Amino acid sequence: MTALLDIENVFVRYGQVNAVRSLSLHVEPGEIVTVIGANGAGKSTLLNAAMGLLHADGGLRFDGADISSWGIERRVESGLCLVPEKRELFGAMSVADNLILGGFRVEPTERTRILASVYERFPRLAERRKQLAATLSGGERQMLAMGRALMSKPRLLMLDEPSLGLAPRIVADIFDIVRKLREAGVSILLVEQNARAALNVADRAYVMELGEVILSGGAQQLASDPRVAASYLGLH
Repeated sequence: MTALLDIENVFVRYGQVNAVRSLSLHVEPGEIVTVIGANGAGKSTLLNAAMGLLHADGGLRFDGADISSWGIERRVESGLCLVPEKRELFGAMSVADNLILGGFRVEPTERTRILASVYERFPRLAERRKQLAATLSGGERQMLAMGRALMSKPRLLMLDEPSLGLAPRIVADIFDIVRKLREAGVSILLVEQNARAALNVADRAYVMELGEVILSGGAQQLASDPRVAASYLGLH
């Protein structure tokens, strides 16, 4: 089976600094793959490079196609989408308008159908569809960022720290949504500092330190690894 996303020996540099070094990972169709690590490990840099927001040297393939030279729009059209850490919503626009903007390249009839499915998946957004995005709570803003991404019909959804700044109850809701998205056929690449939650939801995992992958394997396998337990799960 061809990997949906295949990153092979990738380097990302900020000036003379290698933020990501010789990194390889892959996501198979139907998988949830998580990347965990401390702040500054290079996790967000990895996602931004995959999305085309940063230049990367090395192999970047999506569904078998070399996307190294593709712009962001072409990557989105192919089914790759990123929900950034800062969510980057249009605060002065309504919930509905943020969502519609996310699907602006989708044919109108299809866009209406997808919008209805997003409201079904996120009932809170349906209740607040006329509300300005800037007035939403943190959890609602994360739901809106994810809903807006779904409007582009992604095949692989990349989530950058979706639990950041959220109350535990809302975090549980977000990870439940991640599971349901996979069940609906959307593959997930999840970058997350909440290692326990990420490993509970993922099929496979990578651990990054200082721009490199230092461990990889099945999520439950890594959750029981003493090095991961001590460094990321608070277990000694």
